[in-house]
Amino acid sequence: MIRHLLGIRDFSREEIEAILKSAEELRGKREPILKDRIMAALFFEASTRTRFSFESAMLRLGGGILSTENGLQSSSAVKGETLEDTARIVSGYADIIVVRHPEEGAAKRVAAYSRVPVINAGDGGSEHPTQTLTDLSTIMRERGSIDGLSVAFVGDLKNGRTVKSLLRSLALFRDVQVTLVSPVGLQLPEAIMSELSGSLHLSVVSDLLPVISLVDVIYQTRIQKERFTDPGEYEKYKSCYRIDRELAQKMKRESLLMHPLPRIDEIAPDVDDLPQAAYFRQAENGVSVRMALLHFLLAQ
Repeated sequence: MIRHLLGIRDFSREEIEAILKSAEELRGKREPILKDRIMAALFFEASTRTRFSFESAMLRLGGGILSTENGLQSSSAVKGETLEDTARIVSGYADIIVVRHPEEGAAKRVAAYSRVPVINAGDGGSEHPTQTLTDLSTIMRERGSIDGLSVAFVGDLKNGRTVKSLLRSLALFRDVQVTLVSPVGLQLPEAIMSELSGSLHLSVVSDLLPVISLVDVIYQTRIQKERFTDPGEYEKYKSCYRIDRELAQKMKRESLLMHPLPRIDEIAPDVDDLPQAAYFRQAENGVSVRMALLHFLLAQ
């Protein structure tokens, strides 16, 4: 049976931990274990870190890549080809497909018609499971364990797909305390709150200051400008939570400040050299994690 990664819950905790262990073993290496395999990167939405890290991962594993950077303008989508037909065609050219698309459910549509494994590299405001694997890898490397941690998610929790995936993964671990920090209007959707309430200790606040010195991980996110139809609404929210050096220094020294990137102005540059600032290390971890994931799916 073909295995896909469309949402983080496609994998069990045991499988996630196996991938994270493999990522540590592959870190910094070039291993030709996927020689003669081809990865197709179908990116219908802008990306730097995700696309480059996937391509770097496949090249480090000895494989080849077929890539489209801006698929809505540069692929047959311009001519009106459906995702379903694209999946049929591209799965005949490659051994695995990585897809990013602005529409929720797009990766699932590709997987339904693909003859090879499909990886969701972000679909609309839904999920971003490979970013979640990268996030978990970062927490494991720097904190040693995920069980028992306290994590604060900050910013646009309504539209942030990385938030939704990471929350669902944290529900697989034990005794995780989660604080959701967002303005009214950008709160985590109620359906996801209900889904997670039985497996995570959730609290909802609007003020970051009382939280920042208490938690083990701050997961800061940008306000998702591209998800707003009204520019005025974006302007209202865009700077609602900004972590500068003074605020970041209120964190526990061993705590982590994470961000899926790109940042706009929600973390000031003067924070970058603090020991808590993990976001650039977090981005770098994505290469070995995606190496492990590609090998895991192609070895099925």
